[in-house]
Parts: sequence; structure tokens; C-alpha cells
Amino acid sequence: MTKAFGSARALKGVDLDVRAGEVHCVLGQNGAGKSTLIKTLSGAHQPDDGEIRWKGEAVTIAGPVAGLELGIATMYQELDVVDGLSVAENIFLGHELSRGGVLNRRSAAKRTRELMARLGHPGITPSTEVGTLSPASKQIVAMARALSHDIELMIMDEPSSVLDSEEVDNLFRVVAELTRQGIAVIYISHRLEEIERIGDRITVLKDGRSEASNLPVAQTPTRQLIALMTGTDIEHVFPPAVPLAADAPTVLQVEGLSLPGRFENVDFSVRAGEIVGLAGLVGSGRSELLETIFGHRRASAGAVRVKGRTLRAGAVDDAVAAGVGFTPEERKSQGLLLEEPIFKNATLSTFSRFAKGGLLDEAAERRATAEQIAALDLRPADPDRITRTLSGGNQQKIMLARWLIHGTTVLLLDEPTRGVDVGARMEIYRLIRELAAAGTALVIVSSEIEEVIGLADRVLVIADGRILADRPAASIDEHGVLDLVMKGSAA
Repeated sequence: MTKAFGSARALKGVDLDVRAGEVHCVLGQNGAGKSTLIKTLSGAHQPDDGEIRWKGEAVTIAGPVAGLELGIATMYQELDVVDGLSVAENIFLGHELSRGGVLNRRSAAKRTRELMARLGHPGITPSTEVGTLSPASKQIVAMARALSHDIELMIMDEPSSVLDSEEVDNLFRVVAELTRQGIAVIYISHRLEEIERIGDRITVLKDGRSEASNLPVAQTPTRQLIALMTGTDIEHVFPPAVPLAADAPTVLQVEGLSLPGRFENVDFSVRAGEIVGLAGLVGSGRSELLETIFGHRRASAGAVRVKGRTLRAGAVDDAVAAGVGFTPEERKSQGLLLEEPIFKNATLSTFSRFAKGGLLDEAAERRATAEQIAALDLRPADPDRITRTLSGGNQQKIMLARWLIHGTTVLLLDEPTRGVDVGARMEIYRLIRELAAAGTALVIVSSEIEEVIGLADRVLVIADGRILADRPAASIDEHGVLDLVMKGSAA
């Protein structure tokens, strides 16, 4: 299969075959062609050349509806739920249950409850407005919508990216149930440990081509997969830590910070050049804590101080002026202007620097952005490229470029590698280490406990909005974190 967008060739010859009842994993770095491949298989794109054979016969999938009619359902990484509609309305959007031309709400509610029970989330009710749900719950709604069709192939693009470990286990249970019923699953994930748990065979894409096809999961070492994706043999995932200077001053102080229903009486500090990781499950209050420090949420009690200066509660402008930067968990909806060029996103927090006589100096914006593009190895190296067209890893680099241009004393990173491939992930790790070495104080939230421990100097374990432990990263492992979380949640 081949597919080009103008002069850019996204697919340069991809071969893939999927068997009934198997989990076929597709791996590749951002930009390898995975998204284009699944959009072509689902009917969202039309291939320029090549052939799709469905159950032995050549087919043309004219659009997503045609794909569903064949029995192909796709769950995209970017959640395509409608916040203003209820759970039931989202699940049956476009194929509403009706009787005599009238929407049958009772049947829709009954079927929704059945689907939610099947997915292990009976607490998500049919009448709940989707906009009130967490990202993880929205993912469950998207999955239920796919399962509401009579499908024979389920395509899942990073389905676990917003799920905690317990929810991932539940996801795998559902996938196992699907394959027992003979349904084929194409599973895309950057988490190689998931591939080992759930996959049967693997196809690796690189630069729009099939680098390797039909690799048996059980006989393919992780090192080999990384080498196929990146073209290099990677010895260490996490860059070596830089020892913290003994006289490094305290930069960030959080004292008695509380937000009703989210977290309470949180105390910790971060020194210049130190990386502090927050480890805990989804819903523990991690993200809300970062948002409150940044001023996006207004604390009910406590204080945040940067270099001794107390920030105004609920005032983002005051935090930014004090040198606090923040990259949110949902970068597409909360952090980026997707239809704007790279340079507009990179300078979003620094307009005053580029203003002359009340007008923005776009040439200066482009120059500053170009410097960061080179420093961060952002691809393509074009400040005018529309942000939506970039891979997840490059979009995350834009978020980092924004705060590098602005200049930050404290950088808060919420899920900095979500939806980012292994190659771009290691680049982001390197950048985080370099920022720390330059004296930036960093606080990192990640659902991957291994990532928190591997990057941080200190780990704060959080559960139910309370800090349970403050440990040197070298003194704790994933099992220790989970043990603390489980005991803390039960207390």
C-alpha cells in the first residue's frame, strides 16, 4: 500500500496481513506511517496504490461507514467523543436505535449498560454527559461505541495511553474476549511491555515501509524491535542522571496546598536542577496538583512559592511571570493551537518579547522558533508547518520549545511521553536531563511508574490526594510504589 499527501509520501509500500482471532501489533516511531495505515484501512483515506483484500476479496473502502459495514471498527488515539452528548448518545451516534423512526432511548440505555458491564465499567451510566468524564472513561466510551457494531476487525490506536495499570488489565481482558470470539485486533502501542503481554504477531513500520512483518511476539526480543524501529541498537533507555549540587537552592515550595475533592495538605519542595516525579494511579490527584501549582486551578488553602515569591492562587499569568512552565496531559486540546503554524505555538507564552509598536514581529518569532527546532531536532524543520500535521513526539517538542523560548525556572510536565514512540521518547528524556543540568527544577507526572523512577531524582508517591512517601528514586522500585499506593488507598 502507498499513500502520499502532496510531495510527502506517508506510505511507501506497506504489507500487512491479519488473521481472525489474533492480536496483530503494529509498531513504529512517530512518522513511520502507522496513523496513515489505519486511516486507510478504516476508509478515512484512499490508497494511491496497492490492494486491500477482505476475507479473500479485493475491496474498496470508500469511507468509515463503508468500513463499519464490512465489519471494521477503529478506535483512534485522539478521542472522537462528543462532550455535549450523553454516553448512550455517543455510543450510538450515527447508528441510533429506533423504533418506527423514533429514537428508542430505553433500548439504547439497556444496550449501553450491557456494553459497560462487558468493559468492566458499570459505573459509567447511559445518561452521564461525556464532557464530565475523565480521559480514561472517555476512552471506555469510545471502545463501547466500536463494540456496538457487528465487527470482525477492531483497530486500536494507543488504547491504553490514558489508562492506569488496573484499567489496562481490564482492556486486555476485553481484547482476549474479542479474539476468543474470532475477532481480529490490530493493536498499536508505544509500550513494548504491552506488546509482550497481548500480541501474537508484530509488523514494524519505518519511514513508511514494512521493516519487518509477521514477527512472532514470543520469539522476538525487545532489543530487536527497538533496533528495527530506530535503525540503532539502544543500550540504555534513560540517560545517566547528573548528580545534584550539594548547594543547589530550593526553587519551588509547595506548602499545605489543598483542593477539595482532589488533594489536601500537600507539602514538597524542588531544588534547582532536581527532577521530582509524582507516582500514583489515575485519579490520585497528580494532574490536578500540577494544574493548581500552575494557577489553572485555584487552591482552597496553602501556598506555592518560586524562589521565595508567593504566587497568587489561581493566576496562570503570575506563575508564568515567575518562570513556571507547564505542559498538560492533553496537549492537543489543552496545550496547542492545532491549526496554527509551529512558530505561533512556540511563542504563545512570550508574545511581549516579539511585540513592536503593538504589532507582533513574526520574522523574530520564526527566528526564535527555528533555533529551538534545530536544538530539539523537530521534524520537519519548518516553522510554518501546521501543528496538526506533526507526529505526537514533535508536537510535544513544540510544548517544550515554548518554555525554552520563554525561559523557565520551574517546569511541570504532565505525561510528557504519552503517545510518543520509543525514539522520540528517548529524545524527550535527554532534553529533560539537559534542562535539569542547566538548573531547571522539574516536576514530572507519568502513568508509567518505570518512567518516573528512571527519570527522577526523588519520587513522591501519591494516592487519594495525599503524599504517602518521599523517596530517592534509587531506593524504590515499581513494586514498592504500587505497594504504597495500595496500602494508602485502603487506609
